[in-house]
Amino acid sequence: MKKKENQFPQFGLCLNNEGYAASLEIGKVYRVIQDDEAASHGYIRVIDESGEDYAYTANRFHLIQLPITVEKVLSVSETEPL
Repeated sequence: MKKKENQFPQFGLCLNNEGYAASLEIGKVYRVIQDDEAASHGYIRVIDESGEDYAYTANRFHLIQLPITVEKVLSVSETEPL
């Protein structure tokens, strides 16, 4: 079994969308973009409902590791067939 090269959590579960109801949905899983600069200031960068990446306070999310099969499905571009 091949070990994943990047162990950084690739997804975050939204726990709080206060002030960002149009951009985030509570309970939805969002793709996380690794951003060490944002993290150093207590932020996490995610692809939100606009389809763009944006930095939100990290406490709005619970970072999760998904099984590789689920991660692959969620990582497929909307334009690519599953």
